[in-house]
Amino acid sequence: MRDGARLKADVFRPRSGGRFPVIASLAAYMKDKLWVPPPDLEEKPNPYMNWETPNPLWWVPRGYALVRIDSRGSGKSPGLTDPWSASESRDYYDGIEWAGRQSWSNGRVGLNGISYFAMVQWLVANLKPPSLKAMIPWEGAADMYRDFGYHGGIFSFGFVVNWYNNHMAHHLLGKPQASAPDAFSKPWVWEYMRHNLDSDWYHGRRADWDRIDVPLYSAGNWSGMGLHLRGNVEGYARAASRHKKLRIHAGTHYHPFYSNEGRMDQLRFLDYWLKGIDTGIMREPPVKLLIRKGGHGNYAWRAENEWPLARTRWTKFYLMPDARPGRDGAEGGLAAEAPRKRTSVSYPASGMTKAGVASASWTSTALAGSLPRMGVSFETAPLECDTEVTGPAVLVLWVSSSTEDMDIFATIRNIDPDGADVFELGQQSQPVPVAKGWLRASQRKLDAGLTLPYRPYHVHDERQWLKSGEPVKVEVEIWPTCMVFRKGHRIRLDIQPRDGTGSAPYTHYSADYNSGTNTVHAGASRASYLLLPVIPAR
Repeated sequence: MRDGARLKADVFRPRSGGRFPVIASLAAYMKDKLWVPPPDLEEKPNPYMNWETPNPLWWVPRGYALVRIDSRGSGKSPGLTDPWSASESRDYYDGIEWAGRQSWSNGRVGLNGISYFAMVQWLVANLKPPSLKAMIPWEGAADMYRDFGYHGGIFSFGFVVNWYNNHMAHHLLGKPQASAPDAFSKPWVWEYMRHNLDSDWYHGRRADWDRIDVPLYSAGNWSGMGLHLRGNVEGYARAASRHKKLRIHAGTHYHPFYSNEGRMDQLRFLDYWLKGIDTGIMREPPVKLLIRKGGHGNYAWRAENEWPLARTRWTKFYLMPDARPGRDGAEGGLAAEAPRKRTSVSYPASGMTKAGVASASWTSTALAGSLPRMGVSFETAPLECDTEVTGPAVLVLWVSSSTEDMDIFATIRNIDPDGADVFELGQQSQPVPVAKGWLRASQRKLDAGLTLPYRPYHVHDERQWLKSGEPVKVEVEIWPTCMVFRKGHRIRLDIQPRDGTGSAPYTHYSADYNSGTNTVHAGASRASYLLLPVIPAR
C-alpha cells in the first residue's frame, strides 16, 4: 500500500503463459475461510470456494486472473479493520493498480462479487483507479447512511450490530483465526450510532455518483429490502457512467450469482470490457428484470429500456380509515379516491410484552416478534384483474403524535383470497413480503434537488420535532419492488411503530420512540396515499 503496509492476497491465474484481464475482490471475510455451498447451488464445492466471490475453477479456465485480497485488519492482513471507509477504498485502489501492472496482467482490471465485495466497488470507483475498466456490484449498498446504517433515519440495529460482532467472532474465535491481532478492534458500531445524522463522517462512505464513470453492471435483488437494493437502483439511475446496465433478480443472496444464467451475464459483460470481445450484451436493452408473480420460483425475465419504466401509470391508493375493522383487523381500505371529509385513525406506539414496557431493557430490541400486532392496516378490495406493480414507490402521509417523534414502518403485502400472505424468498432464505419503507418523522426534511415524485430523498441533517397533536406531512420512501398481484388478491399496507412482518434480520432500534399515541390522518386537504408504479399489460 502507499503507506508501506502489506495486504495479503491470493492470485489464481491460467497455467499457460500470457497476459490476462484481472477480476479483483477485497473484503474483511478472510480469503482462507472455505465456503461449503448448499447442495442446490449450480456451482459445485471445491477447495477454492470463498463466500460471495467468483469461483476460480470457473473463471480461470475462461482466461481470467483472480486476485482475492484480505482487507486491512482482516484475515492475514495486519492493521485496523474499518469496513467501507475512505482508507479501505484507498487500499483497494492500490490493490487494483498493483494487479494492473503485474507481468501476467493485460492491464485491465474488473471488479465482481456480492454484498461487501459489491459495496466496496462503489466506494473505490469514487477514486477512479486508472486500471479499473469495468465492475459488477452484485447486490451492493452504496450509501452507508441511507442504505446500510439508517433506514429513513432509524438505526438498522439488528443487522449492523450482529454483522460486526459476528465477524469479530470469526476472526478472534473461529477457525481459521485471523493473523491480525487488532482485527475488528475499532469502536465501529459506536461510531455508527454516534453519527446518527448524515454528516461529513459519511464522506467516503457513500458513492459519489458524479465521479463514477466506469462501465458498470448493477445487479439488485427484489428481496434485498433493508440492505442492498436501493444502492443498486440508485447506482444505475444516477452514476455518470455512459455504459451501464441494471439487472434485478429474486431469491437468496447467492444462488443467482452462481447460477449459469447469472455467470453468463457476468462473463459476457467482462469479456466485452476487459477482453474487447463483442458479446452483444451492450446492444441489448439496458434493463433486465425478473418479474415476480407471487411465490418463490413464479417469475419470468423481461427486458426494458429504462428505469423507472416509461409506461408506468403512477397510481394513488388513498387511505380510508373505517370505524369497522375489516378482515384480520384491517383498520381501513385503499381506494382510488380520497375521502371527502377529514378522518383519522390512532394507535398506541407501544405494545405490551410479558415483561411490560421498558425501553431501556435489551429485550425491547431483541425480540420484535414477541409483541402483538401493532399499528394500523389498509387494504384494497379484491383486485378485479392481475395488477403489476414494478418500480419505486412512496407513501405520503399526514401524521401526528402525542409525543415529540414517531417511527413509521411501512410494509406492502400480497394477500390471497383466503386471507393468507403470499411470501417471497428472502436473501437469507427467510419469508419476506412485497416491499418495505421506513421514516422517523422528525427527519422528514427533503432535499428539493434530489427528490422525485416517486422517490423522496431525505437530507437527514437535522431533527424537526413534532408538536403534540399537530399534523405534519411526511413522504416515506418505499424501496423498489416488483409484483404481479393476481386477480382476487388484495394489496395490503401496514403502518406500524416498529418492525413488521418479514423484517428479520434487518430490524431496527426504535425503543425510545415507542410511547404515546400516533395518528394517521386522511381525507380532504390531508389526504394520505400510497403511490404505486402500476404497469399496464402489453
